[in-house]
Amino acid sequence: MNNNTGLVLDNRYFNHVIERQSLENPERLRNLYQILESPKYKGRFTKIDPREIHISDVHTVHSSFYIDQLRNHSINKDPYSYDKDTYLMDQSLHTAQLAAGGCFQLVDKIMSQELSQGFALIRPPGHHAEMGRGMGFCILNNVALAARYLMKNYGLNRIMIIDFDVHHGNGTQDVFYEDNEVLFLSIHQKGIFPFSGDPHEIGKGKGEGYSVNIPVFSQFGDTEYTFLLGRLLQSLVEQYLPQFILVSAGYDAHVDDSISGTTLSTDWYRTATLMLRQYAEEACDGRLLFILEGGYNPVSLESSVLATIDGLLQPMNGRVGVLHSNRAEKVLHNHPARSFWTI
Repeated sequence: MNNNTGLVLDNRYFNHVIERQSLENPERLRNLYQILESPKYKGRFTKIDPREIHISDVHTVHSSFYIDQLRNHSINKDPYSYDKDTYLMDQSLHTAQLAAGGCFQLVDKIMSQELSQGFALIRPPGHHAEMGRGMGFCILNNVALAARYLMKNYGLNRIMIIDFDVHHGNGTQDVFYEDNEVLFLSIHQKGIFPFSGDPHEIGKGKGEGYSVNIPVFSQFGDTEYTFLLGRLLQSLVEQYLPQFILVSAGYDAHVDDSISGTTLSTDWYRTATLMLRQYAEEACDGRLLFILEGGYNPVSLESSVLATIDGLLQPMNGRVGVLHSNRAEKVLHNHPARSFWTI
């Protein structure tokens, strides 16, 4: 049994919903929750209840102007009055505060050593939400709020955020672009929404070098992703020595998710989890928190999240083997991050 892993799941996350069809909807999680509450997983993890974060916590990342917009648009009769991809209903802001609060609860449990690692199975997602606007289904930036919470409440100043969603985490980058207390690494498909994440986006001011963007080509799959993640983790973790690792865990790079052209298998997410656990153990006493982002085929999302959870629960048996990939090596050739880090 491994009760050192905490999961946040709460049916109140289903309250953010519209009658019209949307890729981001409660059905993404409903069956997954049922599986995790079945006898198969009984006693294998600790279930953590979320709390709703205070609006003052939201202000640590998002502007007053944006928060006022959320309040006003959430009561508008047209749920898409704010953004064509980001619907707002009367329960949306509350649900988003509850999503971020699930992350805060796990942070507290991990920092108090009640848990070693966790996964916030929350919605709506967050990594596209910038300081002054939401977009791409995202309302509040959950991973950025968790990082700010770690800084404010625990005094941490070396936090690593790893984003493997197929889309660039533009909102997270926006929040920390001039900050050297967060090292942001994004591996994402090139040339798709939100059309950001170029390798030359490296940060600004004291944050220069602390944004590392790895855009990949469509058809990249397990071999290429494993090589890139392994190479970058080995280099960046050993040089930066993070005190906590946050993961924006998106599952839309799966081969069966039609929103992307990448070809990751379900098992890749287990492999990636084991790699992340290994480096978290070596750098920061295992402090590792996954936060759900994208993934819009409910079947592949379910299987891939379960693969991640199995990777969190299973015993560690040494390092994951990493095969060389010439195609992936070319992505790192002459990368601007080489001016700041050995990769």
